[in-house]
Amino acid sequence: MQSSFDPDSSDVAHENFKKATTSDGVGKALSMLFRARQLPEYLRISQIFILLELHLEKERDQLPLWIPVGIGSGITIWFLLADAYLWSAVLALCAGLAVFVKLMGQGTRVGAAIFWLSLSVGAGCTIIWLRSSSVAAPVLEQPVVTSFYAEIEKTEVLSARDMVRLTLDTHEKQGLPKRVRVNVPLVKADPDLQVGAVIQLRARLMPPAMASLPSAYDFSRRAWFMGLGATGQALGNIKVVEPAEPSWWAVSALPDYRQKLSAHVQSQMDGGAGAIGATLATGDRGAIDDADAEAMRRSGLAHLLSISGLHVTAVVGAVYLLVIRLLALFPALALRVPLPIVAAGCAAVAALSYTLLTGAQVPTIRACIAALLVLTALVIGRSAITLRMVATGALLVLIIWPETLVGPSFQLSFAAVTAIIALHTAPRIQSFFARRDEAIGKRFGRAIVALFLTGLVVELALMPIALFHFHKAGIYGALANIIAIPLTTFVIMPLEALALLLDTVGLGAPVWWVCEQALNSLLVLAHYVSSSPGSVTMLPTMPLMAFALLVFGGLWMALWTQRWRIWGILPICYGTLLVLMNRPPDIYIAGDGRHVGIRNQDGEVAMLRTGRSGFVRDMLLENAGVDGEAMALEDWPNARCNADSCAVAIEVSGRHWTILATRSSYHIPALALSAACRRADIVISERRLPASCQPRWIKADRTFLRQVGGMTVDLKSQQIETVLNHSGRHAWTRFK
Repeated sequence: MQSSFDPDSSDVAHENFKKATTSDGVGKALSMLFRARQLPEYLRISQIFILLELHLEKERDQLPLWIPVGIGSGITIWFLLADAYLWSAVLALCAGLAVFVKLMGQGTRVGAAIFWLSLSVGAGCTIIWLRSSSVAAPVLEQPVVTSFYAEIEKTEVLSARDMVRLTLDTHEKQGLPKRVRVNVPLVKADPDLQVGAVIQLRARLMPPAMASLPSAYDFSRRAWFMGLGATGQALGNIKVVEPAEPSWWAVSALPDYRQKLSAHVQSQMDGGAGAIGATLATGDRGAIDDADAEAMRRSGLAHLLSISGLHVTAVVGAVYLLVIRLLALFPALALRVPLPIVAAGCAAVAALSYTLLTGAQVPTIRACIAALLVLTALVIGRSAITLRMVATGALLVLIIWPETLVGPSFQLSFAAVTAIIALHTAPRIQSFFARRDEAIGKRFGRAIVALFLTGLVVELALMPIALFHFHKAGIYGALANIIAIPLTTFVIMPLEALALLLDTVGLGAPVWWVCEQALNSLLVLAHYVSSSPGSVTMLPTMPLMAFALLVFGGLWMALWTQRWRIWGILPICYGTLLVLMNRPPDIYIAGDGRHVGIRNQDGEVAMLRTGRSGFVRDMLLENAGVDGEAMALEDWPNARCNADSCAVAIEVSGRHWTILATRSSYHIPALALSAACRRADIVISERRLPASCQPRWIKADRTFLRQVGGMTVDLKSQQIETVLNHSGRHAWTRFK
């Protein structure tokens, strides 16, 4: 078929195209381009620009949603680069790009989008840089056992671990950092250990622990932004030098009130029910034992233990409904006072109070901000549940606590609520979920389908984040949440609130019994789902590029509204492919040199030390994607072990490797050690090995590990990944 565009009259077409773009707008220009089946070379770039301009024009209401994404990108860049010169270069690049686009792209949506995205990326990098500098505080350089005086800033009762955690202010005296945190055995905890008390104690203090492996949890980073300079264990009894004075300010008394309320709830209900009930009431998770916490995680119900949108929504909704219904009982008042405004004000006070009571954690703050925005929208008659609400909450959190972006709490919280709102604002989904006049059975079935679909979308949104941070994700979470969410929202929380109210007159016991049965049912559901075959998928360390692609694809699909949102499936598919093709390392070496894991061709991991479970050992197994216990290295074929060392021969891609690892502090004769090193390709040790120990490839002894941190080794590609390479030299790292 002949084209309607005449190549011989290209000059005329060019002039018509210019007139259309300048006078009649992009719509007429785009329709002209579509009518032309072929275009001359000089119009092809313009066509792409006009197409993009038209899409952004249709999405103009969605463009502000990308400002928090830009700020988050700047924060991420700051964490990844770990160099002041590179941060300065990023800021200069963002400023230069913004100026260039402002001068060259005036009046276009594309130019405006690039301009604001550049500014937001630069703003994110600046915010986290300033935040890191503002919280800078001395950090303990090496372990020490010392006696010192300190003032108690915060107390946390961890009854599941039989300890009390004290955050202390040393006032930067006695050669210690300003803020330290120590664990005190519960049996030695004095009732006078209250906030504001001055105590004398003896403790073993250590610098905040860095990541044991690349991509593993880095407590030193969190401690830096918390202002913690050391952590440790109290030794002996603690002497209270000056008791705490009674708090006259309500907010100062909240920690004590929170602990008393938590203890009261646990006294009314036994076991795990009391621990979870205390969590729902106060946010105190210290009483939940490891078995119940792991069951909640594996079943996809762990979000119920984090005071966030579900809990704040239940409180706000209950208060709003209760106030407006009670006030409506008085006609004289209802005719003269705007009841929705009064009810919204009471609900806002309830949201703020509940947030402070539960410790004001990031998910709770995000949910509180969202609740306040919803209440404001209801008062002024605007649409309440929108992605702009989520963007506003994210923007406030990133400005005040930018470091939370790289933590799982922020990511899980905002990913869940973004997925829910994006799903429920889609036109077809809105039509399906809309209320209609139909039989009760159909209405109930529609509600079940809606709840299942919402749970499924949330699980899909959270799975990459859970796999990236925790290397495990529940498979049956969508099904479990169909029962757990209504049970928690409409049964457990109202019963607990009613029981607390009745306790003021001593009549709460029967309600507490019913609430305990409901909580036990929730725990039974969690344990049943978590123990079901295939309930959990495990994944070794996810490549950072794959995670970035999955997040970007998810944001693209959630934040746009037009048909081009489907393009987000491309980075999601590519990121998933990278995850599936990723080859896990063959050797895992923790930063202390004590814990070593070796993987064979069947994916099995053997540990150098298989004693009692510990944090570093469990972290290594999680990063290796192992669910459960690992076998001992001496039980492997081709492994020769004695009390002092293990020598293992493994084959990877046709090449034989010999690995030697020490596992005792006893003296090894220098000649025997040197001979063993020469026969090995890789030598691993927690001790400092002599210069005479020269393996064929790597000597990962104490000296080397202190310089680079923990490491992983891929024998097939002969690539080494270290904590230093992964995290860089930030202010909280202590590589020597």
